[in-house]
Amino acid sequence: FFYLWVEVLFLRLQMYAWNHVHRSRKTCAPAEFACLNGQCVPGRWRCDGEPECPDGSDEAEETCSNSHLFIFLSATGKQTCPPEKFDCGGATNKCVSLSWRCDGEKDCENGADEEDCAAVCPSGEFMCANRKCLATVYLCDSDDDCGDGSDELKCGSPLTCGPNHLRCNSSECVPLMWSCDGDPDCSDGSDEGPERCGGDGLTYLLNRRANCTAGEFRCDNGECVRLTWKCDGDPDCKDKSDEADCRKLFFLGGFFHIFLNGVFGALLTSTKCEGPLKFLCKNGECIDSSKVCDSVKDCKDRSDEPKKECGLNECMINNGGCSHICMDRPIGFECQCPAGYQLLDKKTCGDIDECHYPDSCSQICINYKGDFKCECYEGYEMDPVTKTCKAEGKSPYLLFTNRHEIRRIDLVKREYSQVVSTQKNAVALDLDMANNRVFWCDRFYRKIYSAFIHDASDPSQQVPLVDSSLQTPVGLALDWLQHNLYWTDSGDKSISVASVDGTKRRVLINTDLSEPRAIALDPHHGFMYWSDWGTRAKIEKAGMNGVDRQVLVANNIEWPNGITLDVANRRLYWVDSKLHHIASVDLNGAHRRTHISSAETLGHPYALAVFEDRIYWTDRDRAAVFVANRLTGQEVHMLAENLNDPHDIVVFHQLRQPRGQDSCNLGSVANGGCEYLCLKAPQITEHSPKYTCTCPDGQTACRLPAASAHSFYENCDRADPAAAELETPLVFGLVCTGVYLVWRNWRTNSTKSMNFDNPVYRKTTGEDRTDTHTHTHTHTLPLPAAATTDT
Repeated sequence: FFYLWVEVLFLRLQMYAWNHVHRSRKTCAPAEFACLNGQCVPGRWRCDGEPECPDGSDEAEETCSNSHLFIFLSATGKQTCPPEKFDCGGATNKCVSLSWRCDGEKDCENGADEEDCAAVCPSGEFMCANRKCLATVYLCDSDDDCGDGSDELKCGSPLTCGPNHLRCNSSECVPLMWSCDGDPDCSDGSDEGPERCGGDGLTYLLNRRANCTAGEFRCDNGECVRLTWKCDGDPDCKDKSDEADCRKLFFLGGFFHIFLNGVFGALLTSTKCEGPLKFLCKNGECIDSSKVCDSVKDCKDRSDEPKKECGLNECMINNGGCSHICMDRPIGFECQCPAGYQLLDKKTCGDIDECHYPDSCSQICINYKGDFKCECYEGYEMDPVTKTCKAEGKSPYLLFTNRHEIRRIDLVKREYSQVVSTQKNAVALDLDMANNRVFWCDRFYRKIYSAFIHDASDPSQQVPLVDSSLQTPVGLALDWLQHNLYWTDSGDKSISVASVDGTKRRVLINTDLSEPRAIALDPHHGFMYWSDWGTRAKIEKAGMNGVDRQVLVANNIEWPNGITLDVANRRLYWVDSKLHHIASVDLNGAHRRTHISSAETLGHPYALAVFEDRIYWTDRDRAAVFVANRLTGQEVHMLAENLNDPHDIVVFHQLRQPRGQDSCNLGSVANGGCEYLCLKAPQITEHSPKYTCTCPDGQTACRLPAASAHSFYENCDRADPAAAELETPLVFGLVCTGVYLVWRNWRTNSTKSMNFDNPVYRKTTGEDRTDTHTHTHTHTLPLPAAATTDT
């Protein structure tokens, strides 16, 4: 230990001497690091594995070994990682999050974090041949859930159904009580066939309206789509009947248009003569640059062999006038720029703002001269290999509805299991991650349910929260801070809210809605977002109390089925099933970007979720769940297939629901002192009220002065007889005021007054007041905080 102590002391002295010389060059702020060349960079960039100083001094061995010596120095003098990190080993001295160990992605440069990761499935689960873990309930169910068919091998005798279940002609089992209920649950519809139900069988059309409007086309399967979508070359009906019996001229015209574009495009591209390997003659000819100044006249106008310019190096004189790099050419010269710079004109280089490009960084992008730096938000960590931001903590997993059930996929361990079973038509869901609860809508039963995730497979633990006055619930979102539940109903064209236990509810918006679909919440800022795929498709935004409504997206949008919020990057994503694309805007509707646009990749996308650098979505046409890189739109993979009409999808991870204050319970008064519902108010300015007290539907509401700047209230009394109690003192007060004003006017006109305005004595009467001097003093009083109008 004596020798170790001497070594440490020597290194400390070396660091002190180096820092003394280092600081003498330039004084940087305390939170900055001074490079050897005098440049200042943020101190957090020191020894982060990426050189930001032009001379690399922020990553120099003497800098990093000294700065970490007393933090991660083991008894042997070797740098080690803290307990919550994994040591990549080798010469890299890298530490990565322990949760990234064996997650299928190499985060250490040497891949050490993915070594010795023998796949072991939890007890009671089946390991597929591709090493995917699968719940045993999916074995031998005639569906390829593994993706390689191994869960359907060695199944022996055909599947037998329980006494309370019906065996479909397509081999699956459904509850017996579901047969002949007008809703086909078997994939072949045999539970509603005439042999079982009599007559011609029930031709119930799932989730379809009885009649389509004049502006809609009725598909053969009963769906209603816009009339303008018929014969547009893109099937919108699930049975593709909107594209049947269409004229072939449309396709021929489209082919001819493509043909002409291809021909003229080829002609245009063939005339380009660009790049260092090509030379454009003055007469328009294009030759190889290797033929320039070779004493052979290749251009017909001989412009490739000028006597004065061949052999002349213009870069020898004042660097050719270039600000950075001058490259001599056989004829003339070319100015170039180093990495991180671009030509502003033909000779001057300027810095490239890499942060202008949205896919430069996962989350935070910092531009500086000649380069840029990526950083991550709190709770995320930079992957040293991919340079992307990955979440810390437990591994994330997906939950998605699959009509009769809700399934789960672990995104790291690839475990595939069932969370909720025995549903008729689960279409929307959301999560309370802090309390480990799942909420979902069943469109057939017209109810909203809730259960703890670990108990959700037990039907007795599935609690109906909202079970009345629902017509067609299609979207669901939880306010995890104020503990309220929001949903859209395309049947009565409304957006409603209820307390998380379902005991209090209210309709927030029921005007100018055509086909409301998905809904998403931002409880920290008090806004809700929803999509509407009706006649005038759009995506809208309003306060979570229903005020300050505005349209975010109304152009180039047709069928916005699903929306989701990227909480970390403050963006809204949506899928358009008609235009076959995934796009996004910021939360003010600006900076629009298309991430994926492909009818082949996106058949009929319905819902989506965003987490880290990935987009996840369900596709009803392909009956599958997909994932892609949200920055590039590439790396498209299928996560689950052979599904039964998948709809909604969410990601479970604590960072998807960041912690914050419950605005309705900031003080000692519960529920904000509200008699009924307490809703988060939109935070437009720093003076905006924090919450709003609202009343049940059908009750008269009048806004009263608030006792606190945190809220504004509505009076939840009914019109009779409470209104009369308010009217009596109000009328009495008005009568008293009127009597006083009449008396004061009479007194002024009938009383003589004496005004003493020194040094002049003046006598006036009520009949002669034209010479009276009136002095007006105006005092501006601050507006009470409770009366602000920033809501």
